[in-house]
Amino acid sequence: MRKVGVAILGLGVVGGGTYRILKSHREFYQKTQGLDLTVESVLEPDKAKLDALGVDPSIVASNIAEVVCNPDVTIIVECIGGDGAARDYVLAALYAGKTVVTSNKLLYAKHSEELERAARQHNAGLQLEASCMGGVPIVRTLLSGLQANIITSMVGIVNGTTNYILTKMTEEGASYEEALENARRLGYAESDPEADVEGYDAVYKLSILSSLAFHTKIPVDKIYREGLSKITKDEISCAGKLGYVLKLVAVGRQSGQGVELRVHPAFVPKEHPLASVGGCFNAIFLRGDSVGETMLYGSGAGALPTGSAMVSDVIYAAKHIDEISSGRKAIADKVKIVTDFQSGFFLRLRLADASDGLSKTTALFARKGISIKKLHRLDGDGKALLLVTEETKESTLHAAIGKLAEGGVAENDLLLRVIS
Repeated sequence: MRKVGVAILGLGVVGGGTYRILKSHREFYQKTQGLDLTVESVLEPDKAKLDALGVDPSIVASNIAEVVCNPDVTIIVECIGGDGAARDYVLAALYAGKTVVTSNKLLYAKHSEELERAARQHNAGLQLEASCMGGVPIVRTLLSGLQANIITSMVGIVNGTTNYILTKMTEEGASYEEALENARRLGYAESDPEADVEGYDAVYKLSILSSLAFHTKIPVDKIYREGLSKITKDEISCAGKLGYVLKLVAVGRQSGQGVELRVHPAFVPKEHPLASVGGCFNAIFLRGDSVGETMLYGSGAGALPTGSAMVSDVIYAAKHIDEISSGRKAIADKVKIVTDFQSGFFLRLRLADASDGLSKTTALFARKGISIKKLHRLDGDGKALLLVTEETKESTLHAAIGKLAEGGVAENDLLLRVIS
């Protein structure tokens, strides 16, 4: 049986979960994987965290040099987060020829080329399953489960905090502020929730997943982003009236025109598999040219779900110790980023005239080549109109909206995209 020494950098939520799994499942992995995985070093300055997990003081390192120079350590698990000290530590590990397993989506999304170059130059491994969607095995699926396919599209709920907030608003009628505060109390949201609610976390994940799915490099700054902070009960109500639920989605699509990448709130049809994904759960819906449609679903965060993904990567790395980087082979050609999105759209219009405003609106849309999928008049004076279009280019839709306003036919006060 082969013994493989592991070091853990950081014993926060993910690092602590990883440590507990490695310790409690050691005999199980010996029996089922033929590996003796031992924690040989821990870098964590907070003594309370060390004591809470019962870490042997003899394996506690005082600096990163002690970790990377430890001959008993083969795999280094990075759970620090951010791209400050974590970047320095990961590079030090790779320079020392150690395999790195990381859950750090921000670090990999922003610095993947530098990290992969270091891994190649020093014959080191680099694994990142836990960086996207917690315990959902999406990275391994893209690398070794769906590699026979050309992936044409992906749409996912990849952030548990925002999904929890929208679920509370939809199912319990909570306001955005109430749902966010509840998420904070339960530990689902940070004291500063900007990375989650403004979509940055989802952008980092989409950058990684679309790079893997489309075999290219997708820079973070090329992904369109809208957050949740402006969402109110009105948007939730409109969605329900038309047969949709509101979700924060990450969308990646490739075609002959290029790659379309966006993170934003969207109406999802109630019959779509993603519509039933509630609470802190994550899911991603993929289309491959051969396999067709498939969806992965599971816990998107937490100590044990994310720790499970980390240990899965440790086991994989231990069995493929000579495999350099994450196994991704990127196409060298630069991909064209599509910015004129093709989507269905939801609009809330205020008609100038209840009697003929509707006919003028539908006629103008028809002239622009925009098909209307759903219409709903709100109670009252008959001037408030909810409308959903079939897929069209964003530029075409905005041109039509502009003509409505110029002609005094209608004013638009709400626009959201719709998942087909």
